[in-house]
Amino acid sequence: MITKPPRPKGLEHYVGALDKADQVGLIATIDAAIAAAPLYVPAMPKTGRPLSVQMTNCGVLGWVTCKDLGYRYQPTHPETGASWPPMPPEILSIWKQYAGIETVPEACLINWYEPGAKLGLHVDRDEQEFAAPVVSISLGDDGWFRVGGLKRGDPTQRLLLKSGDVIVLRDEARLIHHGIDRILPGTNDLLPVPGRYNLTLRRVTPIRKSD
Repeated sequence: MITKPPRPKGLEHYVGALDKADQVGLIATIDAAIAAAPLYVPAMPKTGRPLSVQMTNCGVLGWVTCKDLGYRYQPTHPETGASWPPMPPEILSIWKQYAGIETVPEACLINWYEPGAKLGLHVDRDEQEFAAPVVSISLGDDGWFRVGGLKRGDPTQRLLLKSGDVIVLRDEARLIHHGIDRILPGTNDLLPVPGRYNLTLRRVTPIRKSD
């Protein structure tokens, strides 16, 4: 008998956290953000291999990656050079509801998964502040979310993420390995085409007392 590994402590899955009206409103805010900061295809450091996920950001900082400079946060779009659009209040309110901490996120990474796109196991550790959680919002088609442990070789398990779900990684789960195995096209009618958006909210710089 195969024993399922326990869910990492600090991993919180809020099923159906956002109703359909909230989801539709968020898609409108995402469309506006993408109009100001177009989706682009990021590349792996050193190899320059393109990711299958398209990305953009909103907020004062955005997470980017490319062959020469690697993983990093910066205040401008890597292709247009323009500042990232402000983080919409609708997204900030979700952080306020689920983060459980009196500070604000500085980056909202917007990932677009077309059918066939995936994201391998990784750890969100490019930030300077780990006391704040990572808050993730799913919109569109279902996706299989793979979660592991602090070490890359730790046992993993899958969670099915549906449109409107919110995932929080805090405390011990803040630095666990996680990724998206695949999406399930046609499982939701929120978007006009098959695919899935994921919004990932992060605090990047150290939390100040003034926050």
